[in-house]
Amino acid sequence: MDGVPSLSADQAGAFRTILNRLARGETLTETEAEDAFGLIMDGGVPDTLIAAFLMALRVRGEKRAELLGAVRAVRSRMRAVGPVPPGTIDVCGTGGDGLGTLNISTAVAFVLAALGVPVAKHGNRALSSRSGATDVLGALGVDLSDDPSVIAARINDGNLAFMAAPAHHPAMRHAGPVRAALGIRTLFNLIGPLCNPAGVTHQLVGVFDPAWLRPVVETLQLLGSERVWAVHGYCEGATGGRGVDELTLAGPTAIVALQNGRIYDLTLRPEDAGLRPAPITAIAGGGAEENAAALTALLAGAHGAYRDTVLLNAAACLHVAGRGAALDDDGRLRPASLRALVADAARVLDDGSALAMLNSARRRHMDTPEGITQSL
Repeated sequence: MDGVPSLSADQAGAFRTILNRLARGETLTETEAEDAFGLIMDGGVPDTLIAAFLMALRVRGEKRAELLGAVRAVRSRMRAVGPVPPGTIDVCGTGGDGLGTLNISTAVAFVLAALGVPVAKHGNRALSSRSGATDVLGALGVDLSDDPSVIAARINDGNLAFMAAPAHHPAMRHAGPVRAALGIRTLFNLIGPLCNPAGVTHQLVGVFDPAWLRPVVETLQLLGSERVWAVHGYCEGATGGRGVDELTLAGPTAIVALQNGRIYDLTLRPEDAGLRPAPITAIAGGGAEENAAALTALLAGAHGAYRDTVLLNAAACLHVAGRGAALDDDGRLRPASLRALVADAARVLDDGSALAMLNSARRRHMDTPEGITQSL
């Protein structure tokens, strides 16, 4: 294809050697995975070989070293944003849970910013839901700049910026057609949330499969993160026992937490935060316009399961951002502290501060002649 480089004979041979190793069920080293994903990101690897590579990893089962190498390859090629304030946080999920809920992490971003927490929100178009972060932001009339200096200024001056993944990871386009054709989760679903362009060291990551909770946290720790929660919510009574890539009211949430250089496993129930359980169907979402209307009503003070889910996730993020102590130094949950963080989040929903953050983002859109509507 015009404009797409082809592999040299040595590169093609190296990639096929890696494929042969995977076919034998062997695990790649971090360096080998970084090299392989780097070749894919640089273009020139035929779609058939990309598909074979991703499926070989999926069938055998991806390993942490392979995830780490892949993340290093993508991070080294992304359009970075910075500098941003210390303690800037990202809240995002891997997608892939297939439950089609309302937008949680996008709403949480407005709540956190209203509380003075700098947020560099990384997102994409819909994957597992009908309306991803950039879909609902577009429906809300929020501008997504693709200029790293503009994004950094928004975080530094206004505590909040949204970053559309395609604008910062253009190299990912080389795998896009294969991912779409395969139509299944691959290692790429995990890579994106671990490649925040602003280089945040505080992060809440929702994960589609609890088996990946610890590897995700260990990977981020090796890459310099300071505080991380990787979460997977179990939806009691959901068809097929599916879980969700966020903290949930529908059952217990499994958490792997990093703080003070140590990693802890814990379980959190909505009652721990003083919130009532609710089925996952209570936050069923729709298209971008429908989800945008629900998000606007939430920020304007509407009550219900959507609000309580956002409060639960916002409280967790406040702890991850260093604005609270929901865990003690031994990784044990402090319910009273968690409930205080829920109250902090509720205050900015009730006093209009969170809605003001949305309106400010809308005004920026009105003042900006251009935005981006790209997708992977």
